[in-house]
Amino acid sequence: MIGFFEWISDFYAGHPELRLDLLGHLALAVLLGGAIGFERQYARKPAGLRTNILICVGAALVTDLSVRITSLGPGPADPARLAAQIISGIGFLGAGAIIQSRGTVTGLTTAATMWVVAAIGMTLGAGAIVEAMGATILVLVVLIPLRVLEERVAPNFGRREDDEVITEPEA
Repeated sequence: MIGFFEWISDFYAGHPELRLDLLGHLALAVLLGGAIGFERQYARKPAGLRTNILICVGAALVTDLSVRITSLGPGPADPARLAAQIISGIGFLGAGAIIQSRGTVTGLTTAATMWVVAAIGMTLGAGAIVEAMGATILVLVVLIPLRVLEERVAPNFGRREDDEVITEPEA
């Protein structure tokens, strides 16, 4: 096994264009996005495991690319431009997750979860690993214990089918 790691180290030394740090960040994006996605899948929500993993990995990759573009060439480059496009794209996906029908709106928590998973991916892409892990823990605390608390304290309060329903006042 030690020989394998030595081979990897030698191979990497001969190929400086390989980015093992980026690979590590993307692998962590799979784990963190997957943790949130697993909870969403378990709760039978539309954006589950694969969707959240892909959002997190994509956001991490584009953010890393944005930071690298800034450092590559001469002249002004703004890493915030690509970051803004990530947020716009997630807004589009989130809008698709929100459904309005018969005076109810569903999918708001799913859309918000997709948005925060993208933010976690962006955080990883920027190299802030501890912050991304902390944010993932906080999101899971919001999604799991609070859903259980809602179900026990007020099982029928403002709901028709799931925990993402907001009823409009009747005219």
